[in-house]
Amino acid sequence: MRRILHANRPLLIAIGLGILLLLLILAMTGERLFPAPDRTWRTIQERGVWRVGMDPSFPPFEMLDEAGRPIGYDVDLAQAIAKRLGVRVEIVAMGFDGLVDAVQVGRVDSVISALPFDPRLTQDVRYTSSYFEAGTRLVVMEGSVIGAVEDLGGRRVAVEWGSAGDAEVRRLQREDPSIERMPYPTPDEAIAALLSGESEALVVDGVTLRLAQGRGDRIVAVGPPFEGSPYVVVLPLHARLLHEAIEDAFTALREEGVLEGLEQRWFSAGD
Repeated sequence: MRRILHANRPLLIAIGLGILLLLLILAMTGERLFPAPDRTWRTIQERGVWRVGMDPSFPPFEMLDEAGRPIGYDVDLAQAIAKRLGVRVEIVAMGFDGLVDAVQVGRVDSVISALPFDPRLTQDVRYTSSYFEAGTRLVVMEGSVIGAVEDLGGRRVAVEWGSAGDAEVRRLQREDPSIERMPYPTPDEAIAALLSGESEALVVDGVTLRLAQGRGDRIVAVGPPFEGSPYVVVLPLHARLLHEAIEDAFTALREEGVLEGLEQRWFSAGD
């Protein structure tokens, strides 16, 4: 027997390696071949309610009205998606720091709360595509000759001191010292500098930009974001069917102009 085993040792090693390789492939592709059941989607369908976590402290995305009820862009977005899903939405108010944990432990089915995509958590939760880009942008007056970052040489650029935009302009200055950085205590003061002509450009986040445009300021973003900060819906990791349903809803809401309408409503003066 020992002689037989010794003679067939190379074959046995090959078989063993083959089994290990097969187990590795199954481990890597098992979720795709045999996806885990979407318990979240099944539960939503059974109870007819989609529980959405939200921190109502970041207007205009989410806040409380005089009666203590959540209102805002994200509330309306959740309601529009729920209508597409054929269920009722239930807003669950909580602190921002606990939102992702609430999804993971099943306290809520999803989170819609001006929450940016975080690549570090992709093994813990699912993310949808973006519904709002809040990243830092280069902003100019309508009709400006500045059309890209490359046009900033010798220009005065306003920033909020200590902001992400400030860091971006400092970086640009290291590449082109002729750029004049103009720091201000608040983003509104930086915007006022652009409007008055004190500065020729501005670097600011997408939320501040949309709020200013909603007030009627004739300013526009040029070029792509310096650093993207896409707001997304957060789902349980296993919620494959819910993810697909929300993406289908996003497609319809974009085609029907609903998302554009939400921006016009919640970023316009007086709302």
